Amino acid sequence: MASSTSLPAPRSRSRKPLSKMTDWLRQALSRKPERTSESAESSPGATSRPASQDGLPAKGISSVGSPGTPLTPGYGSNGRWGKDYDVCVCHSEEDLGAAQALVSHLEGSAASLRCFLQLRDAAPGGAIASELCQALSRSHCRVLLITPGFLRDPWCRYQMLQALAEAPGAEGRTIPLLSGLARADYPPELRFMYYVDGRGPDGGFHQVQEAVLRYLKTLP
Repeated sequence: MASSTSLPAPRSRSRKPLSKMTDWLRQALSRKPERTSESAESSPGATSRPASQDGLPAKGISSVGSPGTPLTPGYGSNGRWGKDYDVCVCHSEEDLGAAQALVSHLEGSAASLRCFLQLRDAAPGGAIASELCQALSRSHCRVLLITPGFLRDPWCRYQMLQALAEAPGAEGRTIPLLSGLARADYPPELRFMYYVDGRGPDGGFHQVQEAVLRYLKTLP
């Protein structure tokens, strides 16, 4: 009798630890998905992702410029991209060096102005007059580099008249840059508009840049 009654006691004691262990394992397994989701939400990597995403648009805007350079706020309106160039530089052949220096200044500015320089950007095989007329119509502004060589060259006079035909009024689109000439030598066709004096330390390049940017700001 003693041996028969003592058998159930060990069985009941062995079942309780097993049942407790299985319950604990079930609870632990059921909690693991919740803990991993909470840890993923609270991890430093998860919180840093929105910050990096917020920073991407600013980097994208600064890297998408007209010729691969950043844009200046206020000069990237849709109206600006309606034309292929911001500036068409008209000059005589003997003033090519000065024209290249002006273009380098404008293209290297913070606004990354897009310039047309005929000997550099004209299509090979294209008619010279046609290329000039297309460049003028595809540019917002045109700069006339007026020098003694410009006044002697009949081709430069043609460029000037074509530029005036594209924008008969002043409108800020035609920007004369007077260099190496007195005021009395200023072409009579341009007497109704102000010019940039090229006798400054930078040859008037900064004033030309500001005039172009001033016009671009008026675009819708």
